[in-house]
Amino acid sequence: MKDTFDVIVIGAGPAGYHAAIRCTQQGLHTACIDRSTDNTGKPVLGGTCLNWGCIPSKALLDISHKYAEALVDYKSFGIELGKPKINIKQMMAFKEQVVGKLTGGVRTLMQAGKIEVLSGTGCLIEAGVVSFQPLKKGKPTRLQAKHIILAPGSQTITLSDLPLDESRIVDSTGALEFSTVPKKLGVIGAGVIGLELGSVWARLGSKVTILEALDDFLPQLDRRLASSALTAFKKSGLDIRLGARVKSSRLLSNQVKVKYSDEKGEHELGFDKLIVAVGRRPATENLVDKNCPLKIDDRGFIEVDDLCQTSIEGVYAVGDAVRGPMLAHKGMEEGLMVADRLAGKPSLVNYQAIPGVIYTAPEIAWVGDSEEAVKAAGIPCKTGSFSFAANGRALAGNVAEGMVKIIAHADTDRILGVHVFGPQASELIAQAVQALEFSASAEDIALTMCAHPSLSEVVHEAAMAANNEAIHAVNKQPAKQR
Repeated sequence: MKDTFDVIVIGAGPAGYHAAIRCTQQGLHTACIDRSTDNTGKPVLGGTCLNWGCIPSKALLDISHKYAEALVDYKSFGIELGKPKINIKQMMAFKEQVVGKLTGGVRTLMQAGKIEVLSGTGCLIEAGVVSFQPLKKGKPTRLQAKHIILAPGSQTITLSDLPLDESRIVDSTGALEFSTVPKKLGVIGAGVIGLELGSVWARLGSKVTILEALDDFLPQLDRRLASSALTAFKKSGLDIRLGARVKSSRLLSNQVKVKYSDEKGEHELGFDKLIVAVGRRPATENLVDKNCPLKIDDRGFIEVDDLCQTSIEGVYAVGDAVRGPMLAHKGMEEGLMVADRLAGKPSLVNYQAIPGVIYTAPEIAWVGDSEEAVKAAGIPCKTGSFSFAANGRALAGNVAEGMVKIIAHADTDRILGVHVFGPQASELIAQAVQALEFSASAEDIALTMCAHPSLSEVVHEAAMAANNEAIHAVNKQPAKQR
């Protein structure tokens, strides 16, 4: 193993491996240190996202959605089958197969780029110096590099009142490993992770109760869409209780008892399994030597500027461990930006155009601001919305629930935010991200031709509605003459 590199990346999650691959594409001799291992102790790449987060959860979400469709929707399509059964063992095997393909693919790409992949932990000592401790027994090695990129990722937040026991009280990772469908499942937290995991097991037959401490449902989302989503999720079987503050838990022989309080007083519920999904925090423990002057705030976030430069010259940080939303795609773009800038190429991340997605059914996606946030900032705005219920492709596929809402500047018509609740929202939001990236107007989207029939027409009609020119909906007021 060499001990001197152009770049050392600590962490091989989405932010880290993107940075490492782009660095080697730019001709920089790169090493990537990662400590992740699978259940057998074998080193794996891809971080939480590929191994225990984004990818395995989406595999289970898609399987459970198909199962729910077979139970409910197929008959209305004229497809007659016997009653479907879910094979949990095979479902989990498929999930692992998908994860294995992707993590193996990352390793192949690293090898193709001649990146030195080091299995173990990395600790920043000072500018240009990292201490590497192999996973296998051995003495730490002192490595040097002109540039260092920190991409340690994040880990689940735990609650002292809900200690994990890896059997009945689990975090998001444990919730992807159930061997049977729980009869009664509790979820603490109605955020992205809680809603997605609750949806998986509810579709497979669990009676799911989600306890959320906040009084508002999905506060980052436009209020109109949030209200529609809450109604739809409750209708689908999720018992979502807002303003429910968990007080304590206790393990019985065959149940988890949870006490919580709300405006009506104190309550206690019993569950077969309990998922704690209250968020994530930076995994920055032991990342930096105690004598290193790197600035880390009291929540564990590494302090960086808009270009991801830390307080130490030549040291950068990207992904979940720095400010901004903890999203894989945000970390990926930061990793690419830093690598390009190290090679002397201009590159920026547009933090105003980061999409958020919740992979429920229907999906939820958004980018930019909500109408409420725009008005709170004193910005004059107008809105346009359109329902999937008036879209031919959505009706043909029996996925006509939801809507698209566009918020635009009242004077300039520039797009300020787009919120989608409906089928394929995770794909449709890309139209809006591109619009924000190029400072497009609602009229720009309205003048862009969409295939017919397609779900993208809902975004198109919402943009036309912003200027009272929708064709397949009654406009709020007459359109202005051009």
